[in-house]
Order: sequence, then structure tokens, then C-alpha cells
Amino acid sequence: MAFGRGVLEGISRYRIEKQPWSVQLDLRDLMAGPPAWLNSWDGDGIITRVLPPEMLQFVHDRGVPTINLGDIRNETSLPSVMNDHDAIGRLAANHLADKGLEHFAFAGFDDHLWSQLRLDGFRARLDERGLASGEEIHLHLSEWSRAKTHGWQEQQDQIVEWVRSLPRPIGIFACNDFRGQHILEACQTAKVSVPDEVAVLGVDNDHVLCDFCDPPLSSIIPAAERIGFQAAQLLDQLMRREQPPDLHLRIDPLGIAERLSTDVMAIDDEDVAAAIQLIRFHACEGLTVSDILREVPIARSSLERRFRQYLGRSPQAEIRRVQIKRACQLLRDTELSLVKISRLTGFKHAEYFSVVFKREVKQTPGRYREASRAKARKL
Repeated sequence: MAFGRGVLEGISRYRIEKQPWSVQLDLRDLMAGPPAWLNSWDGDGIITRVLPPEMLQFVHDRGVPTINLGDIRNETSLPSVMNDHDAIGRLAANHLADKGLEHFAFAGFDDHLWSQLRLDGFRARLDERGLASGEEIHLHLSEWSRAKTHGWQEQQDQIVEWVRSLPRPIGIFACNDFRGQHILEACQTAKVSVPDEVAVLGVDNDHVLCDFCDPPLSSIIPAAERIGFQAAQLLDQLMRREQPPDLHLRIDPLGIAERLSTDVMAIDDEDVAAAIQLIRFHACEGLTVSDILREVPIARSSLERRFRQYLGRSPQAEIRRVQIKRACQLLRDTELSLVKISRLTGFKHAEYFSVVFKREVKQTPGRYREASRAKARKL
């Protein structure tokens, strides 16, 4: 999936920049045993995310330098490069807490270490902020291994019932995007509104998966390419019989790709909440303040005053914020022309879109596209 591909990109970049290695690449399930060809393999080093007992025994018997990227089990006998899962959990807690939410939940796997570590960081940060102690976090923990053998539908039915039982509004931290997709599908089945009643945050920023979700899934961005690069560098040092200063590296996440699934503020004013929901779903269709007032029958002056009270901006500014946010995503992630992007974000003319975008973002659309992609390449 996306994280594994990012790791491979980092290893490949190290090969291109530093070492012309000859590499045997074997793509397999993370729970699988070692490949049969490994018994006759005559190589100098290994980077692996697959570390069942048989693989660990092989590595120890052969004595070949090996970098462990697998974090399903607590294995410390090999040098390793991994996500800082505690930092990921803390980042998730801050993101959901900053939305003004008071109820929190976690959905993960109780037979994978990385999931538990993310939960630990999530719990710790919420507790530090005085928002929820460990027992106040609503949990859905299931076995990945059981789902592999019994099918995901059994777990999905359980998730639907769990979602129905939760207090609302609530922020759910899903241990990865795969689980986040399950949560969003459960919300649809349970007829629970996202993000107004349930805000959902995943991990891995798998663009394809996140954008296929309905609504699109917000996700923490791991430094996958950096993990791959650092693993290759560490292996190179060990194969040269050097002594690296640290044999166990933990890499911080890069940030959060915020999409619609967490685009919410906990607001107890029903009229303002209804107006925000209209803006969220229809701003890019050319929604106006007059359109909102036809659906939310209050005086324009009252709507303006209450928006400023809760959001610190006017309804028109909130419409523009949603339009520009969508435009930024399209500029970063697609090759669409400015004419097409202007139409998809509710502007009739590309020229006016460019003027508004520069006023709000302080860059032209073209410059923003170039800068965001240059930043992505650097990361």
C-alpha cells in the first residue's frame, strides 16, 4: 500500500544517490514466512518488513546485516527504522481536540504493536490536555489475523454497531487509512453524519484510498520515504562494518492532510451548524449566502453575527475558505487546468478565480502548484 511504496521510494533514492546496489525485491504479505529462494541467496544485507519467527531465525543464523522495518511485534534484537507511533498518536489527539470535540474514540488492531503504540500516544496527549483519561476513550479493537481468516464483513458489522453506540459529536482516530475507510463505511450504514456527528482521522495519507472514501478521509502523513532512505543508509553502514551512533531510529510524521472527514468545529448552535454543513457540501457548486438563508430561515444579520461569534469570520468568508481549500487540493494532486479547477470550485471565470486565489493564498495558482510539488519532492 501507500506506506510501503513510499519506503521503497526512499530506498531507491538512496541507491541512486549513494550506492549502485544490486537488489532482489520480493513483495509479499507482512505475515508471510521467508521466501524459498532465500535459502540459496548469497547477499550482503537485508531490509525487511516481514519478520515472523522463521525469518528472524534465518537472519540470526546467517549473521547477515539486517534492518527491520516491521512493527507488528516487539522485536528489538535487530537494528530498526520505524515510524514514531507515539508521535503519530499525539498528533491525532491534537488535531481532533483542536476541533472543539469532547468525546474521542480509537479503532485499531489489538494483535499489532504499531496500533497499540498509536493508541498509547493518543491517550497520553488527550490526558495531558485534560480532555479524556484512558477509560474515557471509546475503543474498537479487533484482530487483523482473524479478519484475514474469517473475512472483513464480520468485523464491519461489529463496527457499525459500535458507531451507533458512540456519543456525539465524537472524533475517531483510526489506526490507519484502511481502518478509517471501514469507519466511514460504517457511518454511512448507520446513517451517521460525517464530520458533523463523527470526525474520522486515519494514518498513511494513501491518496487513492482517502479520496475514494465518502467523505474524503483526513490522514496523518508518515515520513515513509525518509524511513526507506534512513534504512538504506543504516544498512550501508553496517555492511561497511561501521558503528552507527543509533541502531533504532524513530521517524516523526510530516503532518496531516486534512480532508472533509475532519472539517468540523463542535458548535452547539443548530442554525450555524446547519449553515456550515450546507457550505461544506455545496460551496464549490456556487453557493451564496442567499442560498443559505433560504434553507436556514434566520435574519442575515443574525447569521453574520453568530458566524463571527463561533468562527471569527462571515458566512461568505467561510464559503470562500472551502472553495480555496478545494482548489489547493486540486492544484497539488491533479494536472487539471485552471479553467477546469475554477469550475470545480464554483467560479464561473478562471480569471476571477486566479484573482481570488492570489488574494487568499498570497500566491498565484501556478506558483502554488509549483511550490507545493517542490516541497513534496524535498520531503
